[in-house]
Amino acid sequence: MTTIYQDRLEHLLTRLKLTAIRERLNNLLDEVSRKEMNFHEALSYFCEQEVAHKDERRISMGMSIAKFPFTRDLDNFDFKAQPSLDPKQIHELATCRWVGNGDALLLLGPPGVGKTHLAVALGREAIKKGYSVCFLTATGLLTQLSNAHREGRFDEKLIQLSKPKLLIIDELGYLPFERNAANLFFQLISKRYEKGSILATSNRAIGEWGMVFGDAIMATAILDRLLHHSHVITIRGESYRLKEKRKSGLINPEIFEKKNSDLQV
Repeated sequence: MTTIYQDRLEHLLTRLKLTAIRERLNNLLDEVSRKEMNFHEALSYFCEQEVAHKDERRISMGMSIAKFPFTRDLDNFDFKAQPSLDPKQIHELATCRWVGNGDALLLLGPPGVGKTHLAVALGREAIKKGYSVCFLTATGLLTQLSNAHREGRFDEKLIQLSKPKLLIIDELGYLPFERNAANLFFQLISKRYEKGSILATSNRAIGEWGMVFGDAIMATAILDRLLHHSHVITIRGESYRLKEKRKSGLINPEIFEKKNSDLQV
């Protein structure tokens, strides 16, 4: 290809924002020639490379925006250690149809059974499927809502938190809400109701959410919206972390069993 035609082609690719093709043009042309592709095969090949590049960038940006605390996938989740979980059900959730429908997903169970792992893994799957995701701990979320309310930016914060297609709220129930905080949380749930999905993890059974929000009526109003279109999964099993300590003899097995049974949902 002469310099004038190559420069012209690179200029057109830049205007069309086909950056993957532009940056790999010579290599792609060599591959087309090597495989003796016809025009239609070559055009399809170029488009496939561009789409793959854009998907990679979109997913990378989505992961960064989501602010996951760590990287976890379903492939490295130990289903054998949590026999109360149905792997088929979890993999069905990984299709993210529930996110597209605006449903809620509640992952309930004692600490250490893999709720956050599943939340992150499902959030990552949602991003791969093209959905926007935001991950927050319940404490971090309440801090943001309370600060925004105090500074007169609450409506703005609600709009911001309503934009992601999936909002993940981790560790709901570990600390009780004050009444004002519960009211702010209710407004967020109402704002997202039937518009955006919520995935919440909690160490509390649904029947105990009155204690979490400090008000049975408020808890009922929140649950009414969360449970209307929802999937609820309860994990009954040992904590991964405590299991390892028990095996190593660092904790008394009888004390471990008692604490574990007290935390069952």
